[in-house]
Amino acid sequence: MPDFVGAVDQGTTSTRFMIFDHDGSEVARHQLEHRQILPRSGWVEHDPVEIWERTNTVMQNAMRDCDLSAADLAAIGITNQRETTVVWDPRTGRPYHNAIVWQDTRTDRIAAALERDGYGDVIRRKTGLPPATYFSGGKIQWLLENVDGLREAAERGHALFGNTDAWVLWNLTGGPDGGVHATDVTNASRTMLMDLETLDWDDELLGLFGIPHAMLPAIHPSAHPDAFGQARTSRPLRAAIPIAGVLGDQQAATVGQVCFAPGEAKNTYGTGNFLVLNTGTELVRSRYGLLTTVAYQFDGSPAVYALEGSIAVTGAAVQWLRDQLKIINDAAESERLAGSVEDNGGMYFVPAFSGLFAPYWRSDARGAIVGLARYNTGAHLARATLEAICYQSRDVVEAMERDSGVHLDVLKVDGGVTANDLCMQIQADVLGVPVSRPVVPETTALGAAYAAGLATGFWQDTDELRSHWQESKRWQPQWSEERRAEGYEGWKRAVERSLDWVKVT
Repeated sequence: MPDFVGAVDQGTTSTRFMIFDHDGSEVARHQLEHRQILPRSGWVEHDPVEIWERTNTVMQNAMRDCDLSAADLAAIGITNQRETTVVWDPRTGRPYHNAIVWQDTRTDRIAAALERDGYGDVIRRKTGLPPATYFSGGKIQWLLENVDGLREAAERGHALFGNTDAWVLWNLTGGPDGGVHATDVTNASRTMLMDLETLDWDDELLGLFGIPHAMLPAIHPSAHPDAFGQARTSRPLRAAIPIAGVLGDQQAATVGQVCFAPGEAKNTYGTGNFLVLNTGTELVRSRYGLLTTVAYQFDGSPAVYALEGSIAVTGAAVQWLRDQLKIINDAAESERLAGSVEDNGGMYFVPAFSGLFAPYWRSDARGAIVGLARYNTGAHLARATLEAICYQSRDVVEAMERDSGVHLDVLKVDGGVTANDLCMQIQADVLGVPVSRPVVPETTALGAAYAAGLATGFWQDTDELRSHWQESKRWQPQWSEERRAEGYEGWKRAVERSLDWVKVT
């Protein structure tokens, strides 16, 4: 058997290809950013063609960098930014419109109308999700209503929908020449169109959004030896290689953190933050603003469910300091700048650029910086930005504990922001529990590789995967209970001031 497994990690700001060995250790990676297209306030788009071209390039470069050929890969997994919506013509492979990104809020009126008309409870019961701009269903409806000729094309079978996993998979397996149009249960569970109990597209939900069934990809388990076809179009992969795993990025990180038992949880720090708690094969419906979602499904086994707290803007707030305010030159500088002051100087930053996700679900919220005094500097803003990442995570942890009754003894963390030691120390301080980072912090790609490797026998079972997990660093809480409570009270008051900013009708 070949010695390696590859993983395409198609994220919100970049695409990477990573290669892992039998120990789950990284062998090679290549990564490229893609453009963030911002046509107007609240709108966020990506160019799907650029994403596909970046995917080809990073695969080619990673293979070349470690001098591997297609014959060295046992399988490929795909993980992706979830909810980001692509609609394309299967005859040409040409997208009808830019991808509408998960952060985009243009569908706020669609979501509000569903709630107003009494369909919110139907959507929650069937999908575990609230009507919100976050998910794919409203984005597909918007495209059908606003792109000239698209509805007619869709009704003729000339338009396919997919989140970016399905878009990459279709291109990687041939595109217009027999590309596989499929997704997995985790991505399908983020559309507002799949019934969590049947694990299939739901006709009533499709009717609510006016979406033709023919647009939708086939739904498969997250790990399957042959459902997703074989890679055969990417330049370095001319030999056919099974694509045996597909997982939405946060579910992939859950697998990468080996959270296979009910009660195990992880928090991923990327563009946004995503805390996922494994609830086993039981559907646990949230009463405190969390999402019920599919964690993963391996071929031949029942689906495993999870509670998830999704936060729209965390690492993206650091990018905002870099790209819009230009007070830092790179993400690493945020740690140095924030570390030059002892506290936030009374300043709080609520980065509700796309409204607030869990546990608030307020699309009327917008970003707010409060508590400003003449004394405050860019260093205080940098620290308030790191604290905002951590306070938003505490909001979700508290909701998760109320829903599940599980009190976290330690928080497993992963993702790019975990390289920021100060941020992780603040997270331990804000939560009052230790924070643990694994040796491989980019567990999203690792989880996709694990799924593909399990499906093809590269790894035997989840026990073998557990044996690979190792801790890299642990942060212990240092704040007093008084400081922790005072800081969180200030955060909650800041959140209140970010609400009711945009009128949603």
